[in-house]
Amino acid sequence: MAAGALLLAWALDAAFGEPRNAWHPVAWLGRALRPLGARLPALAPRPAFALGACAWSGAVVAVGLLAWGVQAWIDGLPGWLALPALALALKPAFAWSMLKDEVRAVEAALGHGLDAGRARLARLCSRDVTTLDATAVRETAVEALAENFNDSLVAPLFWFVVAGLPGAWIWRTANTLDAMWGYRGRWEWAGKWAARADDVLGWIPARLAAALLWSPSVALKPWRDEARQTPSPNGGWPMATMALRLGVRLGKPGVYVLNRTGSSVDGKVVARSLQLAERAARAAFVGAGVALWWRAAR
Repeated sequence: MAAGALLLAWALDAAFGEPRNAWHPVAWLGRALRPLGARLPALAPRPAFALGACAWSGAVVAVGLLAWGVQAWIDGLPGWLALPALALALKPAFAWSMLKDEVRAVEAALGHGLDAGRARLARLCSRDVTTLDATAVRETAVEALAENFNDSLVAPLFWFVVAGLPGAWIWRTANTLDAMWGYRGRWEWAGKWAARADDVLGWIPARLAAALLWSPSVALKPWRDEARQTPSPNGGWPMATMALRLGVRLGKPGVYVLNRTGSSVDGKVVARSLQLAERAARAAFVGAGVALWWRAAR
């Protein structure tokens, strides 16, 4: 049933994309936790870290228990009803179609001018986009596609295979809290636990995501060396793989450069990155489905 529900969730994502915010559990979580954003960062480092860790733990445990309860309820339904119910409960835990649409939208916006491209890119990443030229906008869009290939797809599928619906939703909660709190500066201490927990939970999936994007044309040593250029222990793996597969330079100004001798990113490269990611996504869905089927057949 889990394998069938996964494939149905994939079809729902392709057909309908993301639910509206009014019906999206991730949006509910963000609204519920937003008031903490006005309090936690204002605390001294030690209490900020402690309360940030407690808030993270409370949110993850609550969502995990809720997902466990939903899965237990679904398990009691007849099969013809349980499968679509599980698919509907799983679908909001990953966001593949929306990610592709956002990357395409950046390229389309650049056709209307640099400012339009920057504004659209700001919806896809948290970095300052105001000084980026058109090439850097495209670079950043390709990087976001590669990094979020893991965060928005491979990691939730991995944790669904490992721990069912609670696993997928614990990952989605942890990744959402990292996106809200896991920054330096104002959130340095209050968000440190969220950032480190995201690194731990995403460690294996990030390397699986890189493997799905990899091909034998990418030599192992340069692949490993480039993946270690980024501050994130995970994000560099899929981003470096994408850079090497496409033969392009990717980077964040003043922070890192991947495949320094690669060519510049243009519109054709963005299109190729989407094609590469789509093939890898299909492999991820099929691989997760096979793993679920194999486990159930044992």
